[in-house]
Amino acid sequence: MNQEERRRKRQQDTKKAAMTFIILLLMIVLLVVVAVIVFNKFVWKEKPEKPPVQTEEIEQVIPTEHPEAPVVSVMDPMVQQAAEIVGKMTLEDKIAQLFIITPDALTGMSEVTAAGDATKEAYQSKPVGGIVYLGGNLTDAEQTKTMLSNMEQIAKERTGLLPFLCVDEEGGTVKRIAGNDGFAVEDVGNMSEIGATGDPQNARNAGVVIGTHLKELGFNVNFAPVADVLTNSANTVIGKRSFGSESGLVADMVEAQLEGLASQGIYGVVKHFPGHGGTEEDSHEGVATLDQTLDDLMGRELVPFQRAIDGGVSFVMTGHISLPNVLEDQTPASLSTEMIGDVLRRRMGFSGIVVTDGMNMKAITDHYSPDQAAVMAVNAGTDMILMPENYEQAHQGVLEAVQNGILTEERIHEAVIRIVKAKLKMER
Repeated sequence: MNQEERRRKRQQDTKKAAMTFIILLLMIVLLVVVAVIVFNKFVWKEKPEKPPVQTEEIEQVIPTEHPEAPVVSVMDPMVQQAAEIVGKMTLEDKIAQLFIITPDALTGMSEVTAAGDATKEAYQSKPVGGIVYLGGNLTDAEQTKTMLSNMEQIAKERTGLLPFLCVDEEGGTVKRIAGNDGFAVEDVGNMSEIGATGDPQNARNAGVVIGTHLKELGFNVNFAPVADVLTNSANTVIGKRSFGSESGLVADMVEAQLEGLASQGIYGVVKHFPGHGGTEEDSHEGVATLDQTLDDLMGRELVPFQRAIDGGVSFVMTGHISLPNVLEDQTPASLSTEMIGDVLRRRMGFSGIVVTDGMNMKAITDHYSPDQAAVMAVNAGTDMILMPENYEQAHQGVLEAVQNGILTEERIHEAVIRIVKAKLKMER
């Protein structure tokens, strides 16, 4: 083999060695990759994966807020205090707090003008949330002061709470005090006349005047102002009681009068949700109908109520008004879950006390028994029932509805917490 042949042989051997090395290196890399795959697959197979975050857990820790739902802070010390008080009540006493009745209904007597032993004995078994006084219960200033003071003491001894001492003192055509010769009290006049001035300060002044004499007598709740927008010329039940036919003006006047009442420590009650000014019928005498759609109501009738709610009003009174173009039947708004629970509570954001108009009106009594009406009202979201046709029957109906699962005790508890909170505010 000459020198050239040896050189070629060395080159071939070098190439073979390089190829062998590369092949061997590739095999080693392949083995390593396979080993890693096998290792991950079998050795780490039992290692638990990190659990995914549960949406339900987040929602429990960070509650979502419905834009139309009223929010009641559980951190409010007064709510906590009210809840503690309510938690110690019997179911029967909690249900009694849902009612506002006349002193006549409380005692079984007629035209009661004092709160003595008979009232005290009756209140032991019927510790109702409030008493409403009509013209026959009020003779003069001294008699009224004594009666209300005694009633307050009777309620405090029995429940530890102040009672709502209520009256209808709108001024003008509806007045229990200013229209009574036994009281030297100024009548502020019809709301239509105040509204016609266009100046909300006049409505505020009227609220101050009314609030001043109610406070001096011992009342703490006034079923006024009227928030109804008068849109039907054939309307007979509201008429001059309304501030006017333009919703913005009525809203201004209602807001101002509530301020005047509040300045004297009187709870104002805006009425008659969703509005009695567009009806022809009088709910005292039978079914009253409002033909508006919900959009119509939101754009006009409900404007004063919304303004009052935004201003922090504590009471809204519901009217016995049927709404055929909103509801599927003739159920009055005062008994309607859709109107109270959906519209008033959630859509309009009202978190205060819902109280019915008098449940002894024919719009109710012609179609429902006292127990049926009471249960329907509470189930719909009402907190207080005003003047049922028969208190005992209404109370027993609510009690049996809770016992039979038709109403939940939580619904009663919720209503009474609102009531007690409002009463605690009066003690400040």
